[in-house]
Amino acid sequence: MESSNLCCVICLERFKVPVTIPCGHTFCQDCITLHWDTKTEGGMDIQCPICNETFNPRPALKRNVSLCLLTETAPHCVEIRGAVPVTRQVNTTVLPEALCDRHMKPLVIYCRKDNRCVCYECAIRECNNHEKVLMKDEREKREARLRNKSGELEKHVEDTEKSITELTENIAKARVSLQQTSQWVNAKFSHLMKLLVEKQESTLSFIEQERHTALTQAETRLSTLQDRAQKLRETQGQIAALQAMPDIEFIQESRLVEVPQMKEISPSVTTNLQDKLTVVTDVLSRISKLVSEDLEKAINAAVGQDKQGSPQDKRPVLAVVPSPATPCYPADREGLSAFHCALTFDPRTANAHLQLSQGNQRAEHLTTGPRRVPAHEARFDTTWQVLCFQGFTHGQHYWEVEVSKPWAYLGVTYQGIPRKEKGKRCMVGMNELSWSLQLDERQLSAWHNGRKESVPGQPQQHRIGMLLDYEAGTLTYYGDGQARLHAFHYAFSEELFPACWIGEGVSVTLCPP
Repeated sequence: MESSNLCCVICLERFKVPVTIPCGHTFCQDCITLHWDTKTEGGMDIQCPICNETFNPRPALKRNVSLCLLTETAPHCVEIRGAVPVTRQVNTTVLPEALCDRHMKPLVIYCRKDNRCVCYECAIRECNNHEKVLMKDEREKREARLRNKSGELEKHVEDTEKSITELTENIAKARVSLQQTSQWVNAKFSHLMKLLVEKQESTLSFIEQERHTALTQAETRLSTLQDRAQKLRETQGQIAALQAMPDIEFIQESRLVEVPQMKEISPSVTTNLQDKLTVVTDVLSRISKLVSEDLEKAINAAVGQDKQGSPQDKRPVLAVVPSPATPCYPADREGLSAFHCALTFDPRTANAHLQLSQGNQRAEHLTTGPRRVPAHEARFDTTWQVLCFQGFTHGQHYWEVEVSKPWAYLGVTYQGIPRKEKGKRCMVGMNELSWSLQLDERQLSAWHNGRKESVPGQPQQHRIGMLLDYEAGTLTYYGDGQARLHAFHYAFSEELFPACWIGEGVSVTLCPP
């Protein structure tokens, strides 16, 4: 037997521990074991790789002792040619010819249906009606396919390497760009904070100087008045002592008593610091608007953190408080109840078209015309408006009103709001002294100093809550369901009174705490 016939059809190499399976075909022990293990893992039948005979259960492998001896001695066997012994030379560079295990003939045909190589006899007997080609033709065809695939792979490699180079360059550029952006933003924030701190220190220093000057002058006048009072009391004592003297001494000594002539000293302490700082507070209001409202809205839009709050919570407002550190209050009735206050309407201010009831907690615009009311300097003569008794100069205060239908202006005002003029200037929100939210069937609007800003949201609001934080300078409106509608921010400087402008046929009721 030629050594070229001692090869496994699986690995195409000389048998290593040959074993024979029940159908008679022989393989390397490791090759057939690995083949069947792969079939088992894939859930396939255990078959012979050559004849496709199925075995169930999986057969035990038995070593082919005779073939083992042949494979071990073949490299050293000697062929006799005549009388001269010739040692067989094995060419390790040429692959042994594969033979059919059953017919011991070369495998030269490829059966495409069975996807295996067969000998001529197998091709005639078993693969007669199958599509068959010569093994070399099949190899050429598959080599051509591999060449095409190799070309495609080469192009993919080139494209991938080009993309790697381009992406590497872009990463380097992006890293530089991101670093520059970070440095720019950080520098801007640092510069602004440093500048604000410097201006805060200089402004507070100016305020301290003004305070010291005003108080020093007032304390000097106080000391003068105290000295004057002491002298006057001493003179009173002298007059009282004269009453006990005899007539002659009384007459002589009484001529010496004189009432001192003194200049009038004003007891008032006035300062125009608020007027001097008007320009500063206006600039701070604009800066704070950018910081506490517009910048916050821009950052939320950029980083995508505005997921839980309503878009209305991040909208810009008409004016902002000088300090961006505005406290945040919970937007539910339980959270706001701690600031709830009791209010009553002031009948002295009520326009003649408005009738108060329910202990001055309900104001209704009569459709029958004006009532006969006494004239009063506090009354709104031409404007359908009324103020509350209660005013606020500090602290946090929350109140709610119910409106029968959306035709009203609700807000706060200083005491000095015009009351006798004709036109809109007397209305809350239409002058520099007041702020209001207009309820309308079509939309909500915020008003201050006659300037209007549309407020997104449902216009049909029947219960409005208002939270005033005097120190923080905020007036926040809440609608039905405690939805935040709008917020005014301003540096309040005088006493604020809740105010209502009420349209014809509309009633406004102050809700109890």
